[in-house]
Amino acid sequence: MIEKHIVLEDIDPVVFYGVGNAHLQMIRALYPKLRIVARDNVMRVLGDEEQMASFEENAEKMRQHVLKFNSLREEDILDIIKGKRTKDEVPDGVVCYSMSGRPIKARTENQQRLIDAYFGNDMVFAVGPAGTGKTYLSIALAVKALKEKTAKKIILSRPAVEAGEKLGFLPGDMKEKIDPYLQPLYDALEDMLPQVKLQEMMEKRVIQIAPLAFMRGRTLSDAVVILDEAQNTTPAQIRMFLTRMGWNTKMIVTGDTSQIDLPKTQKSGLIEALHILNEVEGIGIVRLDRTDIVRHKLVTRIVNAYEAFDKENKQE
Repeated sequence: MIEKHIVLEDIDPVVFYGVGNAHLQMIRALYPKLRIVARDNVMRVLGDEEQMASFEENAEKMRQHVLKFNSLREEDILDIIKGKRTKDEVPDGVVCYSMSGRPIKARTENQQRLIDAYFGNDMVFAVGPAGTGKTYLSIALAVKALKEKTAKKIILSRPAVEAGEKLGFLPGDMKEKIDPYLQPLYDALEDMLPQVKLQEMMEKRVIQIAPLAFMRGRTLSDAVVILDEAQNTTPAQIRMFLTRMGWNTKMIVTGDTSQIDLPKTQKSGLIEALHILNEVEGIGIVRLDRTDIVRHKLVTRIVNAYEAFDKENKQE
């Protein structure tokens, strides 16, 4: 009789154990000669040596399944333990899976162009109105790189510019001050990574928050770097940011040129960068439009109404 400890790394143990430990109970029934005690992400296993070897191998297969698909069904457990074939490859077009097991993939042609541009270039500009999935897809691509170990870290940045109202001085340390501006990025990360794992990654600086004002002098290597709301950068800021790029790094710059919150006398760095870098090799520029909006149908109508209003004002 032997004892081993199996650590469920990089996954949410709740998904592995099932609701009310239903999966764990099923696994115990399939391995009657083993005593399995689970606490957090560690399983203490005691029992027959032959079944132990089989359990170790299949537990790793189940962990890999959860890591890829963020889900584990009873059918998957049975297929893995009984040696039947189970889906082990992510289908074409799927970037990664949400915490609910929903496949995250392009829903429009321009969103697919964004994904293709990411894999075909080291730097990508994704420009379009609200709700077109620019930020969400960018985070999904970054999470995919992290899971597949093609990048060692994710670096998130965003200019600290309020949308029309002055919030004054915010309390707390630098992370707490910048957090309100980065909430959309956090929302996307929380939809794709287990909460405990996300917190751990942030503590270990695998996922970093890098305020734009503090980027000068850094070289960003082995990372996926995302600059969100780039329309609110100044020409000097975006120039400084783009030149932080190091080896084995992908940069994604997202923005909406119709929602510039800079003072009217200040030129948007994003607009200038798109003009200057339009023909530079290795840089992909993807323009999304109102047909790519994937939020509530009212968002499309709102964008259309404001576009018509802006056009009318320009004519006047």
